[in-house]
Amino acid sequence: MSFAAEPAYRHGQPERTAVLLVNLGTPDAPTPAALRRYLAEFLWDPRVVEIPRPLWWLILHGVILRTRPAQSAAKYASIWGADGSPLLRGTQRQVQALQAELARRGHDDVQVRCAMRYGQPAVGQVLDELKAEGATRILVLPMYPQYAAATTASVIDAVNAWSQRVRRLPELRFVNRYHDHPGYIAALAASVREHWAAHGRGQKLVMSFHGVPKRSLLLGDPYHCECHVTARLLAQALGLGADDYVLTFQSRLGRAEWLQPYTEPTVKRLAAEGVRHIDAICPGFACDNLETLEEIAQEARDAFLQAGGQRFGFVPCLNERADHVAALADLAEQHLQGWPTRAGQRRSEADRAAQAARARTLGATA
Repeated sequence: MSFAAEPAYRHGQPERTAVLLVNLGTPDAPTPAALRRYLAEFLWDPRVVEIPRPLWWLILHGVILRTRPAQSAAKYASIWGADGSPLLRGTQRQVQALQAELARRGHDDVQVRCAMRYGQPAVGQVLDELKAEGATRILVLPMYPQYAAATTASVIDAVNAWSQRVRRLPELRFVNRYHDHPGYIAALAASVREHWAAHGRGQKLVMSFHGVPKRSLLLGDPYHCECHVTARLLAQALGLGADDYVLTFQSRLGRAEWLQPYTEPTVKRLAAEGVRHIDAICPGFACDNLETLEEIAQEARDAFLQAGGQRFGFVPCLNERADHVAALADLAEQHLQGWPTRAGQRRSEADRAAQAARARTLGATA
């Protein structure tokens, strides 16, 4: 195994603590070429598609990457903003807000950055940058409240792949889940109440989570259970009864059975049963993206209205809401315990100068 060259090191340089937010990813542009690159990386991850590699390579390159990029590009174009990808820009705003919130709490020596599991900025690239800037302790926070092998574990895979080519590793910690975190649940509940206050309350609240193959549940993945915990806690926070909300799963891929009930058939059924006004929220997404802005706010809405419904309300993701950022700061503080996070905890300038002097006496040149 060969290791990459280490960033230039100066004896006595300050050591830093960092928090790395990692989201799923985004194409560089809403074009077929950009989608082809993005989907090739995303769908080749064995955590995402658990099919034997030779067979899946033939399906992916022989069928999917020949047809899906153009279809997906059109969908991305419908949500693409003047400032680019909603997911990337939203995550960058979360970084800025979390940096400010941690500083407000006295953690003024913590660097907050973001990376995308697929696409840019890549996990390895941002870890390289943090390391070059003196980060020796890094907390990795995947922006997935509910743990799934296809999401959270894949982020850890990416960090581990980076670590295999690094000689001098920083200390690493990971947040695996926060599906039942009180601050996260409270922020979700507040966002729903604000939506109701502004637009009126629907007859049903549809809580739509990203789907995964049912096989993953049968093999022991906790994702299904954690989605139900989130839904139950959110319903309790809102004072909803069992008949006031429904949990669904969206974004099915392929012909295999995925977790049910599926979102679009469910909203069609509700309309057919005489429900005229529903609201939808996507609690499993930390930031609005294609799956929320296009699949739910557009496709699911159209399906409900065409089936006889009259009003479809969409509750945006938590994005950079202050209460959401406060919950992320709570998570960070919990997992940063024991690490120096304040500038006052750094070694003094004199101590660092003395270390550099001792290193030079032993032959160091920097």
